[in-house]
Amino acid sequence: MDFGLQNKNALVIASSQGLGKAIATELVREGANVMLSGRSEEKLAVVKKELKSIGTGKVSYCVADITKPSDIKNLVNTTVREFGGIELLVNNAGGPKAGTFNDMSDEDWKNAFELNLLSYIRIIREVLPSLKEKGGKIVNIASSSTKEPIPGLILSNTFRTGIVGLAKTLSMEFAAEQILVNTVSPGRIATERVAHIDKINAKKQGVSEEEIRELAEGIIPLGRYGKPEEFAKFVTFLLSDANTYITGQSFLVDGGMVKSI
Repeated sequence: MDFGLQNKNALVIASSQGLGKAIATELVREGANVMLSGRSEEKLAVVKKELKSIGTGKVSYCVADITKPSDIKNLVNTTVREFGGIELLVNNAGGPKAGTFNDMSDEDWKNAFELNLLSYIRIIREVLPSLKEKGGKIVNIASSSTKEPIPGLILSNTFRTGIVGLAKTLSMEFAAEQILVNTVSPGRIATERVAHIDKINAKKQGVSEEEIRELAEGIIPLGRYGKPEEFAKFVTFLLSDANTYITGQSFLVDGGMVKSI
């Protein structure tokens, strides 16, 4: 299937590793021009070199801390200047601090809000004028906690759920301008973030990380952690010309793990 992504301009947030990198990789493979972003220039430079060898699209990067409004403005302006516009936006962010309610200070709550919800709002606000020119697509990356709260991740459970409400509302507000907005949430995908959470849980329970993974895989009907590229392929479909009528939806890519309907 031709996804119609050749020469489309995409901004992928937090794309130096993990799910963001996997999504950027699939977009480049389909011929899109991709702006990478993240806080580590060293990591971004390595990813740029890697991606330039796999597709025909342009690959560039811009260092940005998405908790800083000035960095977001610079990131969007740099993308528009280099590519001529933005048609595809992938909002993504690292996970907030792990822990329970009693573990969190006001500062923890503020930091998580800025990283995992307010950053998405700010980025969409800056990208919107470009998306309005020809229509476009926004995919917001969240977490399986949008369907089922995850013990020990109260900050993520709270703010990732807010992403779903934001996306649903924006899908209605932006529909007249042919801007499609969806949310995609990963389950147990084999990324650095999931490995970190497994390590924390192993320490709390006094068992090995391998035992934690085996327990998690035991409740996933497909019996394994997902691969980043499996998640990325679904996001790529939503961003592609193959998707012309799906908007305002929240999807899980979790191997059947979450049991809610």
